[in-house]
Amino acid sequence: MQDNTTTDESVQTKRRFALEDERYFLEGPRSRLMELFFTFRVIGEFIRGFRVLHFVGPCIAVFGSARVKKDSIYYDEARQMGAGIANLGFTVMTGGGPGIMEAASIGAREAGGKTVGCNIILPKEQKPNKWLNIQYNCRYFFVRKVLMFKYSYGFVIMPGGIGTLDELFEALTLIQTGKIINFPIVLMNKAYWEPVTALLHKMLEEGMIEPVDLQFILITDSTAEAIGHLKEFSVKQYRRKRKMAFKKFSLLGE
Repeated sequence: MQDNTTTDESVQTKRRFALEDERYFLEGPRSRLMELFFTFRVIGEFIRGFRVLHFVGPCIAVFGSARVKKDSIYYDEARQMGAGIANLGFTVMTGGGPGIMEAASIGAREAGGKTVGCNIILPKEQKPNKWLNIQYNCRYFFVRKVLMFKYSYGFVIMPGGIGTLDELFEALTLIQTGKIINFPIVLMNKAYWEPVTALLHKMLEEGMIEPVDLQFILITDSTAEAIGHLKEFSVKQYRRKRKMAFKKFSLLGE
């Protein structure tokens, strides 16, 4: 019989190491050897992520808080959103944890779709939910973010906290600078995001951004309207991209 205490201690040790490893690196210059080893770990995490996610198909990412409870209206909306995305033929990609991420995954699975979770190893909150078809655990936030944006053709921003804001503005920045195609961004729940939309309008008034930077954003309370927006722009953009036939290689364990 497996010793649950030992298992929990092992998990906590891994979480603590992941947190301290990245924090140590971000404190400034270290020895060249230490920074070389850190680089190798990052490269290894990217390569493993590429292998795990290579055949998941076109995804739409759903971002939102891990703290949302099952009796919340936000949870219900995320569940409906997951189902709608699955019905469009896309894989639902989330951060893999509870709350909004779990709800979107449940909705996708109930609709017969696929779900992918890029989980982040943290001391608390972030544990993978059981509704994922494919799961990849990331040690580093920046690796996780790259993987989620690399495989997504649209972004749904449900109510969330600082991490969700980070993902929203990352998407806007990548689109504004031409680093990714102009994929659609949906902000769900107008009242919740009103301070952010007011800030964006202020940026427009002050000339800090251009109207074109926000042309693919939809702010709505309607799941049906959100799905229609994704259908119009995500499907179109996916079809515009060059389609490549990927073959699996048994020698690589695929």
